[in-house]
Amino acid sequence: MASTVVHLAFAGLLAAALLGPYFDRRAVLIVFVATAFPDLDSFIALFSTVGHREALHTFVIPIGIGLAWFVDTRVREESYVRDRWGQWGVNVGWMALLAYAVAGIGIDFVGAGVNPLWPVHDEAYSLNGKIELSDQRGVIQTFVDLSPEEGGAPAPRSLGNSSEIEMDTGVNPDPSGTQEDPERLFPVVRAGWQLLVLVVGTCVTAAKLRMNSEA
Repeated sequence: MASTVVHLAFAGLLAAALLGPYFDRRAVLIVFVATAFPDLDSFIALFSTVGHREALHTFVIPIGIGLAWFVDTRVREESYVRDRWGQWGVNVGWMALLAYAVAGIGIDFVGAGVNPLWPVHDEAYSLNGKIELSDQRGVIQTFVDLSPEEGGAPAPRSLGNSSEIEMDTGVNPDPSGTQEDPERLFPVVRAGWQLLVLVVGTCVTAAKLRMNSEA
């Protein structure tokens, strides 16, 4: 499971690459808030069976907001967002939605797993696998099962629904309530690739902010 700071570093890297002239401190702050927002569901787990990596780690939220954003900025003759914040607001809004989906949810989706379509479909999945090219077997991929059992459907690896899985966090280290003195662990870096993303994302975001401020 990646920590919030890793999510933020990746979001900063995306924003630095895509926002162009609209990349500034205020834009970065908005993108960071959107990226960190899904992790707030770790607190929901304290009083609900639908908890961490479920209630807010769902693509239904950015998809719904994205549709509303598209209608306002592309379909309506007079856009509320464009009239109030100009093209800066339009672009930063799209960037925040992308950061929510890719940096906020996507990293966990390809890691420990999320409940990507809750509440429309209550099932947690982890998108893990590999793609290889073999001189004997051709293309080999294990992300999606293309030969499901009868009655099934191709899908990433299922982890169970919200009532079947319990995910411990620093906020709620013992969801089952069976430990007398559970240790609270708040992850920072738990893999080499996370350290790489954290360092590179932080440095690129800082460098881009400095370059834009000096331009």
